[in-house]
Amino acid sequence: MGSGNSNVRREVILMTIPERIQKELTEAMKARESLKIDVLRGMKTALKLKEVEKIRALSDLEVLQVIQTQLKQRKDSIEQFALGGRSDLVAREQAEVKILEEYLPAPVSENELRAVIGEVISELQASSGKDIGRVMKTVMNRFAGKNVDGKTVNEMVRALLGS
Repeated sequence: MGSGNSNVRREVILMTIPERIQKELTEAMKARESLKIDVLRGMKTALKLKEVEKIRALSDLEVLQVIQTQLKQRKDSIEQFALGGRSDLVAREQAEVKILEEYLPAPVSENELRAVIGEVISELQASSGKDIGRVMKTVMNRFAGKNVDGKTVNEMVRALLGS
């Protein structure tokens, strides 16, 4: 039983994200999962647009950035719909967020974030709110390709710099 699952898992790991999206889109179409179909088609379109813009195939890092952008858009929509009292739309966007998150690496832990932010503040000798931009840029570059929420990083940097 266990070996069958590991073969499937290994197959998924060896696929590129666009290949995985296509495979899971086909599966979702067969299963008539309309929400997943919509999200996967949206991701495919966003990836294709970025490829056309870059005039080349996307790197793994660029694919992750496109997915993170899609995720951020959904989270922004959730905030706006919640403010507007549209719980039906909030629920749909939250379901879409869950689907998108399946394509990202595991989120970076809060402890790891704190440690890297502390290192960067120390390296840059940052001491005030004026240094937030420099610290943010360096921290986000260090976490390129990883699942990191910029808003959380910004809040932590502001807290540590006391602004």
